[in-house]
Amino acid sequence: MTDFTNQVAVITGAGKGIGKEIAKKIGLSGGHVCLLDVDESILNATAIEFREMGISFEKYVVDITAEEDVKKVFAEINKTHNRVDILVNNAGIIRDNLLFKMSTLDWDQVMNVHLKGAFICSKYAQELMVKNAYGRIINLSSVSALGNRGQANYATAKAGIQGFTKTLALELGRYNITVNAVAPGFIVTEMTKSVAERNGIAFEQLVEEKAKQIPVKRAGMPEDVAHAVCFFASKESSFVSGQVLYVAGGPKA
Repeated sequence: MTDFTNQVAVITGAGKGIGKEIAKKIGLSGGHVCLLDVDESILNATAIEFREMGISFEKYVVDITAEEDVKKVFAEINKTHNRVDILVNNAGIIRDNLLFKMSTLDWDQVMNVHLKGAFICSKYAQELMVKNAYGRIINLSSVSALGNRGQANYATAKAGIQGFTKTLALELGRYNITVNAVAPGFIVTEMTKSVAERNGIAFEQLVEEKAKQIPVKRAGMPEDVAHAVCFFASKESSFVSGQVLYVAGGPKA
């Protein structure tokens, strides 16, 4: 298990699902995790679990698209810890629909959370990373970046994340900061459960159908993504930057 002792990690969308699992893995590996989420109730529930596990953490209820609020969070983290070693831009939403049914609001909300949110958090995290000449930024993309029916907004945002990742890797490498992306395939989360509900099928049926299409013949779990993120977050990955790793049970790109 990778050792994150004495490191400070900021994870967005950390209240549930993939973000929560990433935070848990880093926390159980000795890191101090700063949990950012817009949903106070799920963040409080996660805080109770982490406290029982002995994980060192603090939580912030924040909308990552609100720059002044994010700026205050990073200022507080800097005041308390004087560092941010790891940033995981995980927060995301879906507003799926076919193009002719998709509203401008559906488009804007997805772009704001995925792209604007990642930009704002990275902007303030890198200031502290440059100061300490060390950092790891991991952005969550998706196999949908390759195109997915009904997800013009989400697919575009996740493809944008990949371009954002590669550009930051070029800009920040000289400061001993690596930037990589993890692109999950079908993962069992609350978000994918909502897809089943929207399509009017049982979630178990959706998982079974998806598993048949995956070479390793199973659906992904949040911990599968967390393992990949933790590799990019580790000191041992110092010569890997600007990469996109598809965690999808088979080749995607």
